[in-house]
Amino acid sequence: MASLAIPRFSVPALPRLPLKGLVAHPGVRLAAAGLAFVAAGLVLSQMIRPGARDANAVKAPLAQALRHAPPGWRESLPTAVPFRVTQDVIRLSERPLAPLAGVSWNRPIAALPPFRPGQPLPPAPLSGFFAPGPDGLLPIIAPDGRTPFEAYRRPFVANGRPKVALIVGGLGLNTRMTQQAIETLPPEITLSFSPYAEGLQGWIDMARAHGHEALLEAPMEPIDYPENDPGAYTLLAGGQPPENVKKLEAVMSRATGYFGLTNYLGSRFLTSDGGYQSFAAALRGRGLAFIDDGSAALRRDGGVARASAERVIDDQLTQGAIDQQLLALEAGALQRGSALGAGFAYPVTLEKVAQWSRSLDARGFQLAPASALTRPQ
Repeated sequence: MASLAIPRFSVPALPRLPLKGLVAHPGVRLAAAGLAFVAAGLVLSQMIRPGARDANAVKAPLAQALRHAPPGWRESLPTAVPFRVTQDVIRLSERPLAPLAGVSWNRPIAALPPFRPGQPLPPAPLSGFFAPGPDGLLPIIAPDGRTPFEAYRRPFVANGRPKVALIVGGLGLNTRMTQQAIETLPPEITLSFSPYAEGLQGWIDMARAHGHEALLEAPMEPIDYPENDPGAYTLLAGGQPPENVKKLEAVMSRATGYFGLTNYLGSRFLTSDGGYQSFAAALRGRGLAFIDDGSAALRRDGGVARASAERVIDDQLTQGAIDQQLLALEAGALQRGSALGAGFAYPVTLEKVAQWSRSLDARGFQLAPASALTRPQ
C-alpha cells in the first residue's frame, strides 16, 4: 500500500524536441507516469471519508496500476511531493482473515480454553500466541510467558501406567491417507504434517477438531543431499544461520496450531552442531518443542522441550514387522516407564496402528500424546 499526500504539482520544463523525439524522451515518459500517479490519487482522494486523521493522505494499491510504469518513476517526482511506499506483511492464501477479526497478538486470552477428553482441541490460532510474519502468522511466546507448546499441545493426565506415544507423519500430501489418519486413529496419536501440503491449515484444523495435537515437519539436509533433496525449505548443515532461520520461518508461517516441529530427513543437519544450535535457538525464541524420529541424540541441549523416538515402526512395510516394532515399543515402556515411536502414513501402518491402539488399555498401558513425553533440554 502507498500513503500519498497530494500538493500542487508542476512538471519541469522540457527541451524543445520534435514530436517523435518528445514522446520517446525519458523525461517525458517519467513525468507522464508521475502525472498518472497523481491523477489516480486525486480521484481516490474524493472517495476518502472526511474526518480521517490526515485529509491529504490517500492509501492506494499500486501493484496493478504501476505494473507497466517505466523504471525510475519514483525518482522523477519532485522532492516537494512527500510520499511513502510500504508493503503488506501478511499473505494468507488458505484461510480468510475474517475469522481473526478482533484478535490481537498483543492481548493474550485470560486462560486457555478448558479441555475434556473426547472433545476437540480449541481451534487455532489462539489469541496471544501469534504475530504477523512476512509470509503468514508466526508463533510467539505470550506476554505472560506462556508458550505455543503449552497452548497447542493435547492436555494429558498420567494414570500411573506405562506410557506409549506414537507420531504418524508425512500427512497432508495424500488426501485419502491424511483423512484416514485423522478420522480412524485415536486422538492421543500425534500427527505431523508436511509444509509442502496444499490446504495445510485446513488439515491441521481438521486434526485438532478430532482431538489430535499437531507437529509441523522441518525439511533437513540428509547425508545423500542433493541426490535426496527434501525441497525448497531444506535446512542445510553448512548454511548460514540467518538463511536457515529464514527458511524455518517460511515453514512455520505455512500454518498455525502446532505445538512443535519434527524433522523430515536430516541425517546430516542434525549432526551439525552449528546448524542444530541455530535451529534450536529459533524454536526456543518462539516457545516450540522439537521431537525427532531418532536422528538426533537426546543429549543435545538448546533450551527447548525435546523428545526423540526410540524406533520407527514401519521401516519394513509388512504387517508382521510393524507388529514386532509395536511390541518392542511396549517393552520399552515397561522398562523405562514411557516409550515414543514414529511411523509414516502408509496404508498398512494406519491399519495396524488403529488395531493395536484399541487393545492397548486392556494390556495395561496408557496411550499418550507425544508432547507428554517431552523434557526440557
